[in-house]
Amino acid sequence: MRTVLFKASPSRSPTRSTPHRQTFSDTLMDENFENARELISRWDASGSSSLHCDVANLFASDNRYEAQQYLNSIKDLQTAMQYYISQDPTSDKLVLAQNLMQIAMKRLEKEFYIILKSRRQHLDPESVSRASRSSVSEFEDDSEEDEFSRVGEDSISEVELVSMDAMKDLKAIAECMIGVGYGKECVKIFKIIRKSVVDEALYHLNVESMLSLAQIQKMDWEVLEVKIKAWLYAVKVAVKTLFYGERVLCDQVFSSSPSLKESCFADITREGALSLFVFPENVAKCKKAPERIFRTLDLYEAIADLWTEIEPIFDLESTSTIRQQVINSLNKLGEAVRATLTEFETAITKSNSKAAVPGGGIHPLTRYVMNYITFLTDYSGVLTDILADWPLTVPSPLPEAYFGSPVSADGTSTSSISIRLAWLILVMLCKLDGRAEIYKDVALSYLFLANNLQYVVNKVQKSSLKLLLGDEWMEKHEEKVRQYASNYERMGWSKVFAALPDANDNQMTIPQVTDCFKRFNSSFEEAYNNQASWVVSDSKLRDQIKVSVARKLVPVYREFYGKNRQLVARKEGIVRFAPDDLGNYLSDLLFGAGGSGSNLSLSTSSSASSFSSSSGHSRGGRSR
Repeated sequence: MRTVLFKASPSRSPTRSTPHRQTFSDTLMDENFENARELISRWDASGSSSLHCDVANLFASDNRYEAQQYLNSIKDLQTAMQYYISQDPTSDKLVLAQNLMQIAMKRLEKEFYIILKSRRQHLDPESVSRASRSSVSEFEDDSEEDEFSRVGEDSISEVELVSMDAMKDLKAIAECMIGVGYGKECVKIFKIIRKSVVDEALYHLNVESMLSLAQIQKMDWEVLEVKIKAWLYAVKVAVKTLFYGERVLCDQVFSSSPSLKESCFADITREGALSLFVFPENVAKCKKAPERIFRTLDLYEAIADLWTEIEPIFDLESTSTIRQQVINSLNKLGEAVRATLTEFETAITKSNSKAAVPGGGIHPLTRYVMNYITFLTDYSGVLTDILADWPLTVPSPLPEAYFGSPVSADGTSTSSISIRLAWLILVMLCKLDGRAEIYKDVALSYLFLANNLQYVVNKVQKSSLKLLLGDEWMEKHEEKVRQYASNYERMGWSKVFAALPDANDNQMTIPQVTDCFKRFNSSFEEAYNNQASWVVSDSKLRDQIKVSVARKLVPVYREFYGKNRQLVARKEGIVRFAPDDLGNYLSDLLFGAGGSGSNLSLSTSSSASSFSSSSGHSRGGRSR
């Protein structure tokens, strides 16, 4: 508000004051008045009613000394006016001084506008931000100007120097105008120009003003995802540069008036900031789908990471609505993440594919779920915050002991994210147990379970899931893989093992030996042909299984073969396999391609004479 003190009433003519003796103070005030009138009249811009005029810039680099003198003359004029009022409120000098003050304020309004417009590129938020970070204290006192001018170019760039000079000039003008009651005019110009800067910057950052919830909800996900990516870039620039720079500029220019600097910053940034920060909340309200969780987490993470910068920028009472909007967006995003995880769990339990995976390989559900969970670990930090107040409730039909919450290396309880991810894996494994029942061959169902659990273990081992789930979880599930593999071996090869005689049975007759070879041939062929298309995807597990079978089978058969092959050597087709053949045939299995031949009985037609040599016959299969 203008100081009423300095305004003369237009409805009354000034009367001549009572003559009195000229004092030293009178003389001094008159000199102040005359000096001010001379300088102010020289820069009188009252001939133009517009802020756009051709009058030279008072605050140009070659006029900086005179600009300072101009501001000093206004302060002197203010002092003189205060003196005249105290001596004679009806003095004609007071009226002249008031008119002179209005001329000066008109000039400063134009100068303020000219600086804001002509040095706009040096007052862009990025330049202001850099200048502020380079020398935060440079604006605190004009007396530091000489010291500031000695700062080396290596520490502050030329652009930053110009930016600092522009802010100093704006600050000096603002302080002068506010001091004599013309702050309202100064603030009005500042708000109009700087709001246009903010709005233009947000437009170039592709921040769409007031994009409604209904519009966002109608967007195709592909379109919305593009807008989310643009927002993720925009919010960093807006917070770190745009809003930070505007806060610095407002604080510096209007440092003499806390209320004005707060009002300026709030009015300049409120609309743009609310448009920016309401977008994540609207996205969070859109349809929940498992694949959308990662963009939702990106939005949450971006805001959470920037919160320590957002809060001090908008720490004013007048910007509390902006802070609250940021908090609302975080809360809604957190709720959306929790709802999406619930949807994901539901999708696992409702997965109803009844088709058996050929050869007992990796089920698509296993790949999808583990890839999904692995990607989730990239957001373990924010997920820990989001899930902290969302305890897991284990369904009553499933004993909690079966779930077995993961524990950290030191035995302490793990974070909420570890428990939640372990639970999702367990839900999937339970679903796979049901899928295993599709296989009619029990051995193949165990191989299917071994395959899929091994895939899970490998995913955990090679990702940060291992740190989240812990060594105990790993050991437990690795042991479970071994159990499945052992069950496969027992069910898939039990007839073959049973066909071999007891190693201590040394009193077998020729008919018994013949019958034993026949039973072994038949059971081995059956097992081989049955498993020709089965697969073990993990090479290490595949080798472990085949080595285990070979160790139980080949040595026993080799001993039996060595003792008895001569007894039946003349009988055609009785001895079908040499000991080395068994290893070669086993090496062909579990690749899922049917080995070298799809049917063992067609690929082997060896007669007894084929094994007359002590070295035996070696099949040209896949060597290991």
